[in-house]
Amino acid sequence: MQDIVNAINGVIWSPALIYLCLAAGLFFSIMTRFMQVRHIKEMWRLLFTPNDTNKGISSFQALAISLSGRVGTGNIAGVAAAIGFGGPGAVFWMWMVAFLGAATAYVESTLAQIYKEEDGDQFRGGPAYYFEKAMGQKWFAMVFAVATIIACGLLMPGIQSNSIGNAIVTAFGSGEMVNTGLGVISSAKIATGTLICIALAFIIFGGVKRIAMVAQVIVPFMALAYIIVALVIIGLNIDQLPGIIGMIVGDAFTPMAGIGAAIGWGVKRGVYSNEAGQGTGPHAAAASNVSHPAQQGLVQAFSIYVDTLFVCSATAFMILITGAYNVHGPVDGFLIQNISAEIAANSPAFTQMAIESTLPGLGKPFIAFALFFFSFTTILAYYYIAETNVSYIRRTFKVPGMMGILKFGLLASVFYGTVKAADLAWGLGDIGVGLMAWLNILGILVIFFMAKPAMKALKDYETQKKNNVEDYTFDPEKLGIEKADYWVKRLAKLKNK
Repeated sequence: MQDIVNAINGVIWSPALIYLCLAAGLFFSIMTRFMQVRHIKEMWRLLFTPNDTNKGISSFQALAISLSGRVGTGNIAGVAAAIGFGGPGAVFWMWMVAFLGAATAYVESTLAQIYKEEDGDQFRGGPAYYFEKAMGQKWFAMVFAVATIIACGLLMPGIQSNSIGNAIVTAFGSGEMVNTGLGVISSAKIATGTLICIALAFIIFGGVKRIAMVAQVIVPFMALAYIIVALVIIGLNIDQLPGIIGMIVGDAFTPMAGIGAAIGWGVKRGVYSNEAGQGTGPHAAAASNVSHPAQQGLVQAFSIYVDTLFVCSATAFMILITGAYNVHGPVDGFLIQNISAEIAANSPAFTQMAIESTLPGLGKPFIAFALFFFSFTTILAYYYIAETNVSYIRRTFKVPGMMGILKFGLLASVFYGTVKAADLAWGLGDIGVGLMAWLNILGILVIFFMAKPAMKALKDYETQKKNNVEDYTFDPEKLGIEKADYWVKRLAKLKNK
């Protein structure tokens, strides 16, 4: 099974996808005149714009849901894997994919807002919706929807729960080993998987607003706590920080594992962590109730900074400053070995050891605690994304019981991921991420060359901002944007008031 998964990943995550992610980010950065730099102040202001109606969710809640998808095991175990297989220089390429990816996140999230639909008291949208409406290719939208349901509903949740299980075992021990139909499994992992599934079931059967309520409380609290611990460790070793930054930048271009490994692992784990271009973030962006589509695009661009430049950097600095890492060679052995060869690079162990070496007694339980909440909220975000795509498919195919199948399929995936090996879980997750990234990036590039709706929205928003309007409006027909039905109806209601 592992060999089959590795072979599929070798095709999906070829150098073509690595450079496509970077090239798309650079292209959209240039086209938007580096909006991720020009509009930082506006991004911050928009975060706290309230939702004054009962429809949809607020910008902050949408940010929390998208961050719950972005901030997860990729920020802790994923950064460790990037360093372990690509060397310290891989961190630089994570930064690059984040900086450039912020522009990609703006484009995909603004498209989700432009082409969103009303579904009762909530909004639905995402790549499947804008592929159908902006590209006019429903078959392509269906392919993305099916790929996303498989990726977010079955493949990727196992990575998150796997990291939780591994962190619990590292922190508290494996307990007794139990013979099961899935093999010999740690009783601690069985208990952890059961607890996660019970908590998940309670929330996912409560709908998107319950998911938003949980995410907006847990994500900011845990991200802040994690960054504070990182700052303490960095502060205690502040004399090493300039050398660590120099090592990251220097190894990015002449890395010990070869420049291809550094770029490949940096981009792969960067995309997995911040999800820019992957097509997951637009689902949460579409759920937000805003007065102009570009507003949510800007908020989602800011979420890339929070994820990679803050949380991932915190992890990288802790690992590198304390030397709690190995770097695997291109074939066998290690190019750098600071810790035991038995410690897996694609697990949270590097990060746990980094904190433990500076703050004895805190590292292992703290990372287990942080990973539980980070990964748990990420699984919630994955469920919401999969649910949105099931809703999209049900617009055409009225298959009964699809939501129920999704819920129980995700719970089974979570339990299985908790108790099985990390390499297989990561491999399956990488397939899901790669498929979505290929489809979404190619799709938004085609839409750009067809009609440029996200660019038109940005220019319109900047014009209104320059004119100091009090209440922003969006008129898609005036801008030459077709099939943005929600915004046409919304504008008509405002004019009739």
